[in-house]
Amino acid sequence: MAVAANKMAREESELCECGSGLRALTCCQMKQAKRETQAIRDYWKPTLEQAEAALKAGNLKDSAFHCVHVIEHAPCYLEALQILYQVRAREGKTQAAEALIKRAVHINPNQIWSTNELSFLLYRKGERAQAEHHARNAIRIAPRNARAHSMMAALLTEANRNLSGEYHYRRALELVEGEDASLYANLALNLKQQGRVAESEEFYRKADALDPNNFNTLMGWTRMEEARRNIDSAWELLGRVEALEKRPAAIALVKAVLHGREKEYDKALEVLDGLSSSEEMQEVDPTSTHLLEKGRLYDRLGRFDEAWDCYERGKNMVREASGNSYRDKIAAQLAGRLKNFFTSGRLELLPRAERRDGVAQPLFVVGFPRSGTTMVEQTLTAHPKLCAGDELTFIGDLTRFTPQMLNSPTKYPESLADLWIGENLGGLDHMRDWYLGKVRQLGILEDGVDYFTDKMPLNETHLGFISLLFPQSPIIHLIRHPLDVVVSVFSNYLTHGYYCAFSLESTARHYALVMDLVFHYRDNVQMKYMPVKYEEIVEDQETNVRELLDFIGEPFDEKCLNFHENARYARTASYAQVTEKLYSRSAYRYKNYLKHLEPIIPIVEPVIKRLGYTVD
Repeated sequence: MAVAANKMAREESELCECGSGLRALTCCQMKQAKRETQAIRDYWKPTLEQAEAALKAGNLKDSAFHCVHVIEHAPCYLEALQILYQVRAREGKTQAAEALIKRAVHINPNQIWSTNELSFLLYRKGERAQAEHHARNAIRIAPRNARAHSMMAALLTEANRNLSGEYHYRRALELVEGEDASLYANLALNLKQQGRVAESEEFYRKADALDPNNFNTLMGWTRMEEARRNIDSAWELLGRVEALEKRPAAIALVKAVLHGREKEYDKALEVLDGLSSSEEMQEVDPTSTHLLEKGRLYDRLGRFDEAWDCYERGKNMVREASGNSYRDKIAAQLAGRLKNFFTSGRLELLPRAERRDGVAQPLFVVGFPRSGTTMVEQTLTAHPKLCAGDELTFIGDLTRFTPQMLNSPTKYPESLADLWIGENLGGLDHMRDWYLGKVRQLGILEDGVDYFTDKMPLNETHLGFISLLFPQSPIIHLIRHPLDVVVSVFSNYLTHGYYCAFSLESTARHYALVMDLVFHYRDNVQMKYMPVKYEEIVEDQETNVRELLDFIGEPFDEKCLNFHENARYARTASYAQVTEKLYSRSAYRYKNYLKHLEPIIPIVEPVIKRLGYTVD
């Protein structure tokens, strides 16, 4: 009996492992507790006021002492939890802060301050899906709360849903009191990612006018100027950043990129060699940009073994920092379901959307990342009758929305079988109009154009669906030697394709999976489809450009041969390459790395043969 009593007393006195300062039984191990009565709240209010005053004075120790005292007697006192959360957050005790703010949200899910704080904390931790869940709830709770809109905008922008992100940034600017430099800078980044660099510069200038010594604003503006080829302006801005004497590792990364843009590869390498592999460097560069950039510089200098070593170390860092790896089962399951659904027999029965006349039509430029789609988009959109849509997410969005649009109990693609139901006879036309409406909202359509490009990476996964929505739209499929694609993907930081790019083997496996699906579509789906090889464009540019334009139905225009003069900003990893004249140095680049590629050649060899390539 005494032993049991001692054990119970010890458990009751043990502090919670999260670091909140509370006992475990009144913190993470606490079961459901009732809200305090008003009498209890009134009794502890003076103590809580002492905690709040200590927090304002910066006396974190006293503030925590008073909060703990209150919470131990009134575990669901919301204001006490909020103050203790702020104390632990300032102390850098992230686990404790998270436990406390989650508890506050659980106690009152409709309290905007706690919900905003939890969303922001999860965002900082990298838990984007959970952060978005709470950010959406914050807007439901308080649709006129500027911070809620700002958080939602940041999450959407990072997920490349830039149009929606722009809306929430502009809404936040409408709601915030006065002007806000950080909101201006964040909106500038969003606009840059949409390719609207002139508007981006306008908002960077506004942010700079309000806060001329803001590190993040100046760094973002520097990268924007670099992306739009204003290298002298980028250097000038970087000089201002250096004068702030903050985050030298981040500055060095940008400096190396600028040297690389000026083809001063030795200088760029010298800068990157000076970067340490410390925890500070990993925090500045969790996507291993410096190692991958360094590898690409070694490649330019013909130092291929050193380049490969950088790629491997960079991808190891990415996996460790993000905790992500290739989601092979999800990818394989989807590919299998798409093949089972989009068969020639079923497609004979399914309806097609009608062409909507009087509006520009989509021109789909599809292909695995790093296969040459950006080069072809830049080439085609130099034509006066074609404009750039860039990486549009709308086909992917529709695959998620289709079950709801068709009131189907099944997921995509099986939900498309509900098109046979009478009430869904116009379902595809509705989806077509939703897609075209989203494009119109982007403001990318130029007067007099016939087509806009949609070059979302891996849209070829949904060729069957595209053929139903836009049966008359041209589909240009960029094909490149599979080993060149694998090498190029491995040397860049990409998240497309279920994180397949995070290792060499998974890159090869996902490439083979996608191409197997494409071959299935080519055998089963009637579509306006043209495969074109990257190497053939490089070898004979004019002949292939003429063939592409003839396939689309547009006359030849000399401007398309000088795509590097196309002033638009390409929002992809190829943005720098497409500002140069057409070159052949990337064709059959894999030969420099053949010994490193031996383990994955068997994975892609069937595709290599079917596409008419060889391994030399």
